[in-house]
This record gives sequence, structure tokens and C-alpha cells, in this order.
Amino acid sequence: MEINNEINDLLEKLQQRYSKENQQFPAYLEGLLYNEYLDYWNYVNLDALLSLQNPRTYVKDEMIFIVYHQITELYFKLCLWEYDQILKAENPTAAFLITRLNRIINYFTNLTHSFSIMVDGMEPEQFLQFRLSLLPASGFQSAQYRKIEIASTNLINLVNHTDRERLKKAPTEEKFRYIYWRYGATIAETGEKSLTLKRFEQKYDDSLTQWANTHADNNLQTLYQKLPDDIKSNNDLIAAFKELDHFVNVKWPLVHYKSAVRYLKPDSSEAVAATGGTNWEKYLAPRIQLRIFFPELWTEKEIENWGRTSGI
Repeated sequence: MEINNEINDLLEKLQQRYSKENQQFPAYLEGLLYNEYLDYWNYVNLDALLSLQNPRTYVKDEMIFIVYHQITELYFKLCLWEYDQILKAENPTAAFLITRLNRIINYFTNLTHSFSIMVDGMEPEQFLQFRLSLLPASGFQSAQYRKIEIASTNLINLVNHTDRERLKKAPTEEKFRYIYWRYGATIAETGEKSLTLKRFEQKYDDSLTQWANTHADNNLQTLYQKLPDDIKSNNDLIAAFKELDHFVNVKWPLVHYKSAVRYLKPDSSEAVAATGGTNWEKYLAPRIQLRIFFPELWTEKEIENWGRTSGI
């Protein structure tokens, strides 16, 4: 291949790039002589990725369970990647916000639809066999999902619904102590914290408190409220905010609820306790928790019907 003008132009641009960092461009160019070609399996770390599935039992359907939850966490990572870009953007346009919000919505669309892998893809008998080997682990302990919630709205909207009024003006740390999920992992009969909650708090309370402080005035709700009126009134943008709200706070919890009913309360019998000791019937029901990221965007009737099959 001849060193034509196109190649010379690329070399010049590379020289400029490395010069900005006071780097010796010829050294980097020489390094290319020894680089290995990149293969797909190396790029995605395939061998390492496929080694991360370590079921705790010999029950075959546990493999479905663990792979599904790992996929879920990867989608959460993509969501947080978009949240970071949205919340750091300076003077975002409506088009930018709609595009980024729709990416997150697409991730939750896939998550919600893919739940059939769990609901229809595992035999209930097998699930009930291996679930006790997972104690006290629970999907409740997903810190990435908690970060998504906190980065979406003012923290008061995540406070347990019975405490919101009195904590409206409370500092972030106090609101965080009454966040709704703590009530979802208490033992109903005694009100004591489950081991699942205790271990989750031990690992993540400090980092999530810091996350809550960081996003107290920098979340999707505050971003929307600070937008110029011409952007704030954009119908497509409003629809995107509402769809995200509905996916995270209604559709996603409901598919979990339906799955729990299938596996933990078959034939309308007495409910079986969830693996983490969570009070799943109240914790997962959107109409009870009434978590809404952007209440200013919904009508009174929509809020009244929140999480009900006959309405929003």
C-alpha cells in the first residue's frame, strides 16, 4: 500500500492527538508492530464471562435463574451509563433527552419482556427445590437498581408512603433512613429487619447514602423542573419521562409480582416466603407503594389508578 495523502492525513491527526498529551507518537506507532489482532472472544472476555455462572445446587433450572439475573444487572449498568450522560449534559436539548430516555426505556422494555424466561422458562418444582440454597440472597439486594431509582427522582418520592408528609423538609440522610425498600425486607410478624436487609445495608448503605446526596439536586425530576419552558412543554419529552416512570414503577414490579405469585403462591394457596424474607406481596405491588418519579406529569385520575390493571 502506498503512503498516500489519506494515510499522511491520518498520521498527522494521530501526531496531533499524542502531542496534546506530551506523548512520543513514534513510540506508539512502533508499538502497533507488536500488537495482537483483536478477536471477538477476547473483546467480550468470553471465557471469563462464561465462567461466572456458579449455581449452588445440581437443579438444572438454577442455571436459567442465575444467567437471567446477571443479564439484568448488565442492563442496569447500561441504564446508569445513560443516566450519567443525561445528568452531566450542559443545556440538553429536547431531542437529546428524548433519545437518551428512549434508550433507558428500551432497556426496561427488554427486561420486562424477557421476564418470560423466568416465568415460563423454569419449572416451579425445580425453583422451589433450589431457592432455599440461595438464602438469604434476593434480587432486592440489587444496588444498581437502587441507584437508578435515586437518580430518577427527588428522594421524598422514594420514602415509604406513610412517612412522606412528615419528612418533606427532612435532610437527605433522614429521608434515606425511611426509604421504601427497608420496609419491603422486614419480617411482617415482628417488624425486625431481615438478614437480607441487614447484609444489604452493611455493604451498600454508605455508598447509597453518598449517591443520594450526590443526586439530591441532580436527578431526572430536578433536571425536568429546571428545563426552559419551551423544552419542558415538549409533548414527546413528556411522554418519554412518563413512559420511563411507568416502566420502572409499574411494569417492572408487576412482572416480578406475577412471577412471585406463580412460584410462591400457586393455586391461590398460602404464600411461600421469598428467599430474602421480603414482604413481597406489599413490596412489589405498585398500587400499594405508589412510587412515582414525576408526579407533576400525571393527572389525579392516573395517580389514583396507578398500578391497577384497569388503569395506569
